[in-house]
Amino acid sequence: MGRIQYFNYNTMNGAIGNIETTKHIYLSKDKKPKLLEQIRIHMRSKYYSRKTEEAYIKWIRDFIIFNGKKYPTELNKTHIEKFLSYLAVEKHVSVSTQNQALCAIVYLYKNFLVKDFGWIDEVVRATNRKKLPVVFTKSEALSVIENLSGTIKIIASLLYGGGLRINECLHLRIKDIDIAYKSLTIRDSKGEKDRTTLLPQKIIPQLQEHLRKVKKLHEDDLKRGRGATSLPNALDKKYPNASKEFGWQYVFPADKFVKDEASNKIVRFHIHDSTVQKEIKKAVKKAGINKSASAHTFRHSFATHLLEAGYDIRTIQELLGHKSVRTTMIYTHIIENLHGVRSPLD
Repeated sequence: MGRIQYFNYNTMNGAIGNIETTKHIYLSKDKKPKLLEQIRIHMRSKYYSRKTEEAYIKWIRDFIIFNGKKYPTELNKTHIEKFLSYLAVEKHVSVSTQNQALCAIVYLYKNFLVKDFGWIDEVVRATNRKKLPVVFTKSEALSVIENLSGTIKIIASLLYGGGLRINECLHLRIKDIDIAYKSLTIRDSKGEKDRTTLLPQKIIPQLQEHLRKVKKLHEDDLKRGRGATSLPNALDKKYPNASKEFGWQYVFPADKFVKDEASNKIVRFHIHDSTVQKEIKKAVKKAGINKSASAHTFRHSFATHLLEAGYDIRTIQELLGHKSVRTTMIYTHIIENLHGVRSPLD
């Protein structure tokens, strides 16, 4: 009897599985996976990011539990609207969080069930109020970076110097760095796009020293019979030895090994984003900056400071990887607010 092996995460009772933590599940051909397991497999087949996968599974699970664990085909527009109202009124979630929940439900009906539920398009999406992003001044950005050290300092320098999102930075592989051309290749970014951005020249000596340490760590791992890392899109099946090649290793590896959910191998993953966020928050406080800043503030500052320097907005759009220039235009509003009007008192 043929068997299918995959991982099961946080599934539920009844039609949608039993609650349990991550472990191996072996299913025979005549046993159908539970609903959430099927959705997870479907999302993996479409190469959705792990973060999106986890978020969507959570919201679909919450939606079904909220509606008495009824199968989705038994529910309708009213059930969705009640769930979204519950999130806003009872759970006090933000507009963006509520919209993420709706996106998960739309995925369930349109992409997974693939049935013509005409009412799904009638569900009203909440409108986000427009907020200007928090931006460091140039001196503030440099001050925060100076209050960091080691690996986290290099990461913050790349966030500011290349306009990276934090997950883009942590997902960098050795092969994505081109020191000769002073460029970074960002792969499978938001919207499943690749792009090239800047590698700041100032950080190159520190980065080279860091990469020497990463190579030594990798060589030691290989000597101990380890040295593998996780590969995207099931590449480990196509290239069985690639996971141990230095070029595929993460630029910012974690201290410990973990079990890769997809390949079932013991691998060295990248450091966790929460570690970086915590250190940046501490550095902002040390620098005496009274702004609600985070790692993402460096990306906003990158775009704003390039605009201030006179660079073309289309160029900045490409560097940031924005699908539409309208998204990038928000930084022109920051410049206008800061420099466009002279106070009558002055």
